[in-house]
Amino acid sequence: MIDAYQNILVETLQSEVFKSRNVSVMMARLDLIHPVVSGNKIFKLHYFIEEAKARKISTIVTLGGAYSNHLAATAFYCNQQNMRSIGIVRGEAPVELSHTLNNCKACGMQLIFVPRSAYPNINETNAFEFIEPSEKPFAFIPEGGFDAFGAKGSAHIAEHLISHQPTHICTAIGTATTFAGVLSNDQNTYKTIGIPVLKGMTDISKRLNLLLGTEKHGYYEIWDSFHFGGYAKFNQKLLDFMNAFYLEHQIPLDFVYTAKMMFGVLENIQLGYFPTGSKIICVHTGGLQGNLSLPKGSLVF
Repeated sequence: MIDAYQNILVETLQSEVFKSRNVSVMMARLDLIHPVVSGNKIFKLHYFIEEAKARKISTIVTLGGAYSNHLAATAFYCNQQNMRSIGIVRGEAPVELSHTLNNCKACGMQLIFVPRSAYPNINETNAFEFIEPSEKPFAFIPEGGFDAFGAKGSAHIAEHLISHQPTHICTAIGTATTFAGVLSNDQNTYKTIGIPVLKGMTDISKRLNLLLGTEKHGYYEIWDSFHFGGYAKFNQKLLDFMNAFYLEHQIPLDFVYTAKMMFGVLENIQLGYFPTGSKIICVHTGGLQGNLSLPKGSLVF
């Protein structure tokens, strides 16, 4: 299925700030490649699904929260591939499901709610404790696709961007899977900049070692001051930035990932971080459905 997304729009952004600093800023519009399996999701899921099919396994088990883009994409992808999906959801079952979980159910995903205290310890080894015996065998996808398969799929993202000859590729970091994939491209002649959306994320080098091994790291830098308080945290400043960015460029951002990345990139352009002549590609990793969790009227798009 990954072969169906060979043409990623790379859109050049126009701004007086960019002109004054003599830098080129582009956005890789992964959010446009599919209405549901948007952004980086199709890339991260691809090899997991292919491996499961090769092993003749038709049930996929994965993890996520109530507004998880990963759960939504997995449910849809499995539905399209005529595979069964089971989502282990962080937290007790709510009285009313989120729009994300309703969409998952509409795609046939079975939802299993687990206490928050137990959730962090769920992995491929003990996931069977939450699954009925009749569902075995199943293929397990870690939260956010955090696995060598996820990084391998994410490496295809960079393949689409090389022809634009970037000096820098910027991406948000959640699990660091997409970041690892972009970093690992064999034709890596660019600096990869990662912007964590979690507060106090100090284990990125360890994550890269797990995803890629120790010999495949390209040239990278981490900007860890744009998390706005932590995962899925936001304030009015971030919302105002998203609205202003949309009005100037007609590109919607999501408040969990891409908005924080772009806030960091634009701030550092203004501070003169990027050398004259830099060609910066910012990866829009999709996830726009998450904006539906914001208070009504927060965004102009």
